[in-house]
Amino acid sequence: MNSYIAKFIIKVTRKFRNKKKYPTGAPSEYQLAKRYREFVISFKRNVKNLILIIIGIFSASFGFKGFLLTNDFIDGGATGISLLLAAITEVPLYLLIIGVNLPFIVLGYKIMGKRFAVKTALAIVGLALCVAVVPFPNVTNDDLLVAIFGGFFLGAGIGLSIRGGAVIDGTEILAIFLSRKFSTTIGDIIILINIVIFSFAAYLLSIEIALYSMITYIAASKTLDFVIEGIEEYIGVTIISSQSTRIKEMIVDKLGRGVTIYKGQGGYVKDGAARDLDIIYTVITRLELNKLNTEIEKIESNSFIVMNSIKDIKGGMIKKRPLKH
Repeated sequence: MNSYIAKFIIKVTRKFRNKKKYPTGAPSEYQLAKRYREFVISFKRNVKNLILIIIGIFSASFGFKGFLLTNDFIDGGATGISLLLAAITEVPLYLLIIGVNLPFIVLGYKIMGKRFAVKTALAIVGLALCVAVVPFPNVTNDDLLVAIFGGFFLGAGIGLSIRGGAVIDGTEILAIFLSRKFSTTIGDIIILINIVIFSFAAYLLSIEIALYSMITYIAASKTLDFVIEGIEEYIGVTIISSQSTRIKEMIVDKLGRGVTIYKGQGGYVKDGAARDLDIIYTVITRLELNKLNTEIEKIESNSFIVMNSIKDIKGGMIKKRPLKH
């Protein structure tokens, strides 16, 4: 199959060669092979993104129709606005999903670009069609179960869609825009938006439904973080020590982690002579943090250590290699 694709690309490239990319004439075999590799990588990535978005759409739809919609519960963000309007009006939810998110799609086009806006628009339309067409059973009428599991499936759907490069809730786009305009954080904007939404829910529906809806929002947010950030929480650790060689060997041999060495100089000097330093950088899980600190304490107790949380990582020695015996 790959050979047929390669021959097709070579044939098309030779027939319609790009004068800007190949000003000297027909592309070389290396250039054709490079284009073929780029095509395969892009194709696989797009297929993976499409699968993630489709699964996310079905998960969010199940959260809507299997839990929240039939019990008049809402969530935060654009999905919460859609559910709130569906609860107080006769307008179908699938139309509200498109209508509420439409301004956010336009805003996303201006902020994130055409490609993101098109993917987001298709994902939202897909969500609306799934809600309108696919039948989902009403799983339970227990308020607590509805709040928790409705939020779980909705948060999983939003998270998988984000993993696929699109959003099915436009609140994040608005938060990015407002944070740039008013010099505040995205998190603060989202909190303010949701305070307004839940205040309207308490006034238009009931305080009890608003409180349960807050549980839905918390469950959705935690699930969203779990889907995007993964199971393991990684910590980036920068170590500055006079015993950098021993610490490097300890990280590799005892923790089974890779390290990166930066060349630096000490900035705090008394005699005017800057001292060269090897700065160690490594990535570990939070569960390994205590062991790392203990081992560094054994080698040099006054080592300077900086730790930062990492949302996601890719490539390199992410998984632990086998330890030496």
